[in-house]
Amino acid sequence: MALDPKFIGRTYGPFTYEIGREKSREFSLILGGSVPSAGTFGAPPAHVSPLLYDEGAAKAGPYGDLIAFPSFAVVFAIRPFSAAIADPELGVDRVRLVHGEQELEFLGALRMGDVLTTTGHISELYRKAGMDFLVVTTESRNAYGDPMVRGVWTAVIRPA
Repeated sequence: MALDPKFIGRTYGPFTYEIGREKSREFSLILGGSVPSAGTFGAPPAHVSPLLYDEGAAKAGPYGDLIAFPSFAVVFAIRPFSAAIADPELGVDRVRLVHGEQELEFLGALRMGDVLTTTGHISELYRKAGMDFLVVTTESRNAYGDPMVRGVWTAVIRPA
């Protein structure tokens, strides 16, 4: 069953998230190839910027404190997309859903303690090659109202 285009424009959120120092640091190290949760990760990989995990280096750096790894934004910015695919009125068959793609535009550094509010809306619903496509556009703003991350999230729903 095709998704009804009447849902284009439906909004989700606001969702609020505070960036935590340890969660962000572990995320950066895990993506760099370490295993911080095991307590035995040793030295961080050389290719991971110390601005992401080393407080001394970060305080001396251009941002004055630790910043989050850019893709950490997925942790909070995906919430409207998740709400859309779980929306019972939309009727997405999650068994047939495949993550199509995601795009993130970074508009500022994500800092420890930032409280980000994310909203989103269904920007496109279309059918192609017998599959439904659901596109959700999101925006995350900091406590000052500045846009920090914009996202476009696409789900593909395969036919029955």
